[in-house]
Amino acid sequence: HILHRDRLKERLQLSLRQDKEKNQEIHLSPVTLQPAQSEAKTVHSMVQPEQAPKVLNVVVDPQGRCTPEIKATTSTSVCPSPFKMKPIGLQERRGSNVSLTLDMSSLGNVEPFVAIPTPREKVAMEYLQSASRILTRSQLRDVVASSHLLQSEFMEIPMNFVDPKEIDIPRHGTKNRYKTILPNPLSRVCLRPKNVTDSLSTYINANYIRGYSGKEKAFIATQGPMINTVNDFWQMVWQEDSPVIVMITKLKEKNEKCVLYWPEKRGIYGKVEVLVISVNECDNYTIRNLVLKQGSHTQHVKHYWYTSWPDHKTPDSAQPLLQLMLDVEEDRLASEGRGPVVVHCSAGIGRTGCFIATSIGCRQLKEEGVVDALSIVCQLRVDRGGMVQTSEQYEFVHHALCLYESRLSAETVQ
Repeated sequence: HILHRDRLKERLQLSLRQDKEKNQEIHLSPVTLQPAQSEAKTVHSMVQPEQAPKVLNVVVDPQGRCTPEIKATTSTSVCPSPFKMKPIGLQERRGSNVSLTLDMSSLGNVEPFVAIPTPREKVAMEYLQSASRILTRSQLRDVVASSHLLQSEFMEIPMNFVDPKEIDIPRHGTKNRYKTILPNPLSRVCLRPKNVTDSLSTYINANYIRGYSGKEKAFIATQGPMINTVNDFWQMVWQEDSPVIVMITKLKEKNEKCVLYWPEKRGIYGKVEVLVISVNECDNYTIRNLVLKQGSHTQHVKHYWYTSWPDHKTPDSAQPLLQLMLDVEEDRLASEGRGPVVVHCSAGIGRTGCFIATSIGCRQLKEEGVVDALSIVCQLRVDRGGMVQTSEQYEFVHHALCLYESRLSAETVQ
């Protein structure tokens, strides 16, 4: 028995040595990555139609390192752009299902997280900084009629959402309405701290947004104030000397979108006193003239509350938004030398993005006679991720620009 056992042991060792010398690569069986049945529609809509399923080959090299290889199972439906396949992760989108995507880039990686841009992120940023499609007035009219073309163009644009690890402020999540919609760090609005050690008091979910011709800090895009961020909001308006606030959401739609952050007549928010001087009801929005006080100093602020944008849709007509934009532009010109126009909806990226993109595009049409909506939206997303949130909103921006172009043409004829 002892002899038999020793022989078995020798055979086993010999077999293992032979396998080790012979084996250079081990290919595991391909695993097709497919979304769960209940989420298939969401993943399909968030990526690209008729997309080939992906196959994962895990290759083990002689040093024992795992290298994932992802290949399409067919040669059809090849995406010409690296952005159609961009993993969005567990990205919240109000009114839609959450899409689950698998990011295979970290397989086999046991090193600690280091915040350096990946090749995909570098390419995405290059796209955002360089993408352009200048439209003449007649081309703008033509492209509005081509819904499919605008949808395809929109799908190419990287979202540029922020990884929570990029914001090094403890407990900043308590001040975010949506946990995955965060301010891009480079353009983030920083409040003056209440004391040196309280970094959270500097945080507000808001970004400076460049305007026409790259003008710095033309706008501030921010989320709708929460019950615990109302004081921060008024501190920001005061600190930045903003002449206008544009609110493009109801207080509640399917759920809470924003708290009532202004008083009926007088209210004190932190160190800022807010007085409502007058209220003017228009067809699609309400205008409040406010006076802000802090100590012996005062600031005049105009508050526009646009309420006719339907929940989770785009308006049937671009006329009310365009009129709002023209009124705000008039106020901005009358307040030359003051701070950015503050714009917010609920998350501060969808309707907010539409308003700002339309405002910049109309200015470009007026000054240059052409418009580059693609470049405008890309610039917005460099400053704040996800601006102009859906392809329907992207189309709506083009409709608003086309309506403004027809006004300009009528003025020229007159």
